[in-house]
Amino acid sequence: MTYGTTFPLWRAAAPDWDAYTRAPFVQALADGSLPRASFLTYLAQDYVFLIHFSRAWALATAKAGTIGEMRACAATVHALLQTETRLHVGICAEAGISEEALLATVEAPQNLAYTRYVLEAGYSGDFLDLLAALMPCVLGYGEIGARLMREGHDPAYAAWIEAYGGSDYQALCHDAAALLDGAIARRLGPGAPSIPRWTELAGRFATATRLEAAFWTLAA
Repeated sequence: MTYGTTFPLWRAAAPDWDAYTRAPFVQALADGSLPRASFLTYLAQDYVFLIHFSRAWALATAKAGTIGEMRACAATVHALLQTETRLHVGICAEAGISEEALLATVEAPQNLAYTRYVLEAGYSGDFLDLLAALMPCVLGYGEIGARLMREGHDPAYAAWIEAYGGSDYQALCHDAAALLDGAIARRLGPGAPSIPRWTELAGRFATATRLEAAFWTLAA
């Protein structure tokens, strides 16, 4: 799956991209062999993750340089809080886990490491630093969902797979990629891939990708 022009270049330079998007956890989701308890553990941790992730996108709204960038970031916050977290709440409710229980989830070390890295990128860096740290999650889940939809999947985890592979989330991914491409073009110009700042940003993207790959292990 290709989203924009910047993302494919950063993805190719991220050593852990396949470890993230083709992790054993992901493959077990696809074939239905993932234990339900592991899936529910992941969902609880990811629910807490999404709260911090929403804060990071809200920070991106404040750091944005144009009204268009602000609107794109605010739309992502809305999607996270009104759609993605509700997916988690709904699946967990079917297993007898309330939203109050999800909110009381104790963060795993992998969760702490990843969410705080993303937030720190926003606090200490600029808009591009924050986008570089945010994009592996948004676009990686889109790639995973699209691939599993295309290759086929067991019905056991169809709700999760179809949420990320479906048209609404895929549209969000294309919008996020357009936001990234526009932000790079406005701030770094057409020769962006040849300057040191590009390498720094690709490094942030690679670090966030490594933390994404580690996130799956919290439910092992």
